[in-house]
Amino acid sequence: MKRILFLLFAVGLTANMTVMAGMSTGKVRKETRFLTDKMAYELSLSTQQYNDAYEINYDFIYSVRNIMDYVARGYEWALDDYYEALDIRNDDLRWVLSDAQYRRFLGAEYFYRPIYVTGGKWSFRVYIHYPNHSLFYFGVPYHYRTYCGAHYRPHFHHASYYRGRYTNFNHYSAPHRVRDQRVYHSYRRSDFGSVRFRPNTSMRPHNAPTRPGHSSRPGASATRPGTSRPSTATRPDTSRPGTTTRPGTSTRPRPEASSGPNRESGKTSSSSRESSSRRNNSSGSYNRNNSSERNNRSSSRGNSSRSNSSRSSSSSTRSNVSSGQTERRSSSGSTRGNNTQSSSRSSERSSSSRR
Repeated sequence: MKRILFLLFAVGLTANMTVMAGMSTGKVRKETRFLTDKMAYELSLSTQQYNDAYEINYDFIYSVRNIMDYVARGYEWALDDYYEALDIRNDDLRWVLSDAQYRRFLGAEYFYRPIYVTGGKWSFRVYIHYPNHSLFYFGVPYHYRTYCGAHYRPHFHHASYYRGRYTNFNHYSAPHRVRDQRVYHSYRRSDFGSVRFRPNTSMRPHNAPTRPGHSSRPGASATRPGTSRPSTATRPDTSRPGTTTRPGTSTRPRPEASSGPNRESGKTSSSSRESSSRRNNSSGSYNRNNSSERNNRSSSRGNSSRSNSSRSSSSSTRSNVSSGQTERRSSSGSTRGNNTQSSSRSSERSSSSRR
């Protein structure tokens, strides 16, 4: 009998562990996509809002997937964790939705408080209004298979990552926390009225799942490498949305970034100096070449004029020489004539004397 009871206890424990570990990451993605798809359909979300709402819903469902079984069994600490995760999720959505969209969101309890317990099991209210689990109005989100909680609050000093991303419309004025509302007890009865909560279970045990808002999941990096955001211009569709940069995000410059412009300016000034020196050198060489060419031209002209003058002087000398020769010839001719005349006269005189 003891063995039978022990076996039944072991089977029950194994079944509970199987239920707790039953929602895998793939199951979380499917449930998140179904809920976000219906929100995009009823609230008329843009493509960027659709993708951001998918991230927020994914973080919420992933955070509560291991504590909802404790809620169904009546543990107060698990109920507190659930409403803490729900308030984080609803506050993040407040920074993504416009004021009108958020008011419609608050009016639909299957969006505002999506989980309830009945018959000892927890489920999503959205399936009451959309029983066809294969009905989707839009395609898969841009990062359906890659998002792993990188924008969850623990990675951003417990502040909303989505605050300040949407500046083209007004947001809901103040946080709308479920536990701060006067109708909280009525919400609690509507969500978990069938659960009989155990006394003295408000203290969180040491072996309980990770508390919402304190995640040790992968994806702790603030940004996803190689990915960017879809634009906000169009509604989500079956095709892959176009990419764009995030509005309102900036990165802190590195310490060495301040010296970057100086180095660049130094490079620019040095390059300008080099270019100016090159221009001066080129202009100087050009001027020197021009001056040398001009000197060569002037010298060649002087040489040519000298050669011409020498030619003219030589020609004049030649003419003078030739004239001198002619004069000499004429003078010699005249002296010869005079000599002949004198000789003839002397011969005549001698002949007359002889007579």
